[in-house]
Amino acid sequence: MNIITKLTICIQFFTVTALAQNKTFTITENVVDQQKANYQLASRFSPNKLKKMVYSISVDPHWLKLSNRFWYTFETPKGKFWYLVDPAAKSKKLLFDNAKVAADVTLIVRDAFDAEHLPLENLKFASDEKSITFELKSSIDELKLDRKDKKTADSMQKKIFSFKYELASAKLTQIPKFSKPKAKPTWGSVAPDSSAIIFSRNYNLYWMDKENYKKAVKNDEDSTIVEHQLTKDGVKFYSYGSDGDGENNVENEKNNKKRRGAYVLWSPNARYFTLERTDSRKVKDLWVINSVTAGRPTLETYKYQMPGEAEAPIDEVLLFDFPAKTYKKINVAAFKDQSVSLWSKPELVKDRDNEFRPSIWLGNNARFYFSRSSRDLKRIDVCTVDITSDVVTPLIDERFNTYIEVNRPGLVNDGKELIHWSERDGWAHFYLYDGTGRLKNQITKGAFHCESIVNIDEKNRVLYFTANGKQNSEDPYYLHLYSINFDGSNMKLLNVGNFDHASSMNDNSTYFVDNYSKVNTVPKSALYNNKGLKVMDLETTDLSLLMNAGYKFPEPFMVKADDGITDLYGVMYKPFDFDPNKKYPIIEYVYPGPQTEVVNKSFNKSMDRVDRLAQFGYIVITVGNRGGNPSRSKWYHTFGYGNLRDYGLADKKAAVEQLAARFPFIDDQKVGITGHSGGGFMSTAAMLVYPDFFKVAVSNAGNHDNSIYNRWWSEKHHGVKEIIAAKGDTTFKYDIDKNPAIAKNLKGHLLLMHGDVDNNVHPANTIRVANALMKAGKRFDMLIIPGQRHAFGDMTEYAFWKLADHFNKYLIGDFSHANDVDILEMDREVEQNGK
Repeated sequence: MNIITKLTICIQFFTVTALAQNKTFTITENVVDQQKANYQLASRFSPNKLKKMVYSISVDPHWLKLSNRFWYTFETPKGKFWYLVDPAAKSKKLLFDNAKVAADVTLIVRDAFDAEHLPLENLKFASDEKSITFELKSSIDELKLDRKDKKTADSMQKKIFSFKYELASAKLTQIPKFSKPKAKPTWGSVAPDSSAIIFSRNYNLYWMDKENYKKAVKNDEDSTIVEHQLTKDGVKFYSYGSDGDGENNVENEKNNKKRRGAYVLWSPNARYFTLERTDSRKVKDLWVINSVTAGRPTLETYKYQMPGEAEAPIDEVLLFDFPAKTYKKINVAAFKDQSVSLWSKPELVKDRDNEFRPSIWLGNNARFYFSRSSRDLKRIDVCTVDITSDVVTPLIDERFNTYIEVNRPGLVNDGKELIHWSERDGWAHFYLYDGTGRLKNQITKGAFHCESIVNIDEKNRVLYFTANGKQNSEDPYYLHLYSINFDGSNMKLLNVGNFDHASSMNDNSTYFVDNYSKVNTVPKSALYNNKGLKVMDLETTDLSLLMNAGYKFPEPFMVKADDGITDLYGVMYKPFDFDPNKKYPIIEYVYPGPQTEVVNKSFNKSMDRVDRLAQFGYIVITVGNRGGNPSRSKWYHTFGYGNLRDYGLADKKAAVEQLAARFPFIDDQKVGITGHSGGGFMSTAAMLVYPDFFKVAVSNAGNHDNSIYNRWWSEKHHGVKEIIAAKGDTTFKYDIDKNPAIAKNLKGHLLLMHGDVDNNVHPANTIRVANALMKAGKRFDMLIIPGQRHAFGDMTEYAFWKLADHFNKYLIGDFSHANDVDILEMDREVEQNGK
């Protein structure tokens, strides 16, 4: 008996019963034409399928050292191609003929390659920029360098061939006896002159010379390597290098004697280096247990300070005199439970392909710069340390009644002047100081947000920077590149166009590559000079396969916040088979901020949480909220200060109400909400604060109880009260509203998901909500993701389909998959070959 027959019998039964009881019922067409979630359309745009439809969406330039030229790769459905651009000559040409190179390497490797399938790796320019080298993996099995027996596990690898290609003659030659070198060890901090490499072992500092480092690069376990110990008093959680964060207790014990990283910053002349050492021994422990490791479940113990706790880590700044092999502690103290950040020198873009890039401190051979922040983040100092005297000099102080942000300053003429970023007037702007900390002038000003320093032209006294909100006719989040004189004159927009822009400028500030798009336009790339004049167009992304699959661009929109004044910007995603005559449930994908908003501004290949979700039969929206993105005013950014649970909810509700009034295809009686991390916290809060409005939620990895989330995020964005007693003792008081406290309000259908080894947002956050819901006698769904951290890892796709099922059942009313064991849409993506 099919469903139509069953429905017919039911209608007949209702009719007879109604007549017998003298009652009238109206049976609408929707009873027979029951809406189904479109699983097939959603599965068409899975991450695996998207990889085969959308390729390069931007140009990533590799700027060369001897000229203003750069090279880049760009992939389309026709294959991957390598280009060389000469801005001075206004030329762009292929680095080589793909078909010819494919034929040449096929003759040597004896594996078949063609122009469309040329998997070149590790392409680099020679120092004279007249030739390139690259590698290519073959199908030939060979024994790994550090293995002696082919029978041991993981002893074999695919042979790598290396080639040299002469650009002028187009001649390809094999590099003989090539052996693929190991990647640069992550544990080594190389001195600027390569004379020494610093690392840690068993919580102490060690060093080795260049020759021994070369041995270690080849074979980390070479017994002939000579190394020297620098410190002897390092212990776990008061170490000079890595504490083994992210390792379980078994791994940690095993790896203690191995080399680990030590984040040191060198002086330019390689005589000194500085190190931030943190004493976390009194910080309380937190734990997660991985139940799906091989053998016994493993315990991971780590330090985790929660808001308001007295046991804070203590930051120290150490200065090492490397030739003397001595060090001293610099007195940087100013605030109770302060945090310290050492600044590194900005890296040159032309050095990006250098494998050995030293980490150099911001400063010169006589001084370096750092910041120190009070625990409540209402006081921040920009300071410098004099190497010879050890004197710490505060140069710039920032004070505010809510938290303060700080960025690395730009040094001018070896520190004779500083360019400082500040939100002191309510907007993020740049200020020019002299080397002693005296304010000379404000460089930028107005109701817009300056983001970051791109380049500093000291000779011409021009600052290149990114900013948003300056162009009145545009979405205020669209980022642009600007130039301005140090005195604040002649501010100029360099990449005109009503798009979101991402720029890469060369080191001498003569040219930049501009990648630009909106959520509803095809991404494009172009080359400009430093006057903002276009040199040439570079690429347009090929979206033909995506469009042929039925893709349609989303639609930006603007609504008012709940105050009726503040403009909020969002994006609407519709089903690709959208019918304007239908009513669709609406789902908000949320992240409350305050460090960001999840509203895309440019075309994005990641479509899971928005585009693909809409295909089941929803209108999906993302929209900002007061207290969200920092790229607006200081008022907007700190709106939620002191009210971190509820601050964004009214705006999310108001956005749906306005859109439903504007568009008759939105059903505001079927409202869902979902998010991850802060969005997981917010989506549950929405269900509990507005239980008659938000009907269904899926909350992933939410920090539902911010009193047990990390101190830095919670105290910064919600606020912590510093209390100084009559005797001078300083304590900190923290209080915040939590989701478990209002669990009794739940009316709709809630699904909670969390990774069981999440060491960022601890699973206790979700378990406490579950506990409160159970005590309140509420039905809800909960899924623990085994062996997964905060982002769900290789279980992300499984979590997506569980999320979809939940919404489809309770918003669309489609229970057709409720009794299915297999997630067929996932199974179709995997070859069932038993491997």
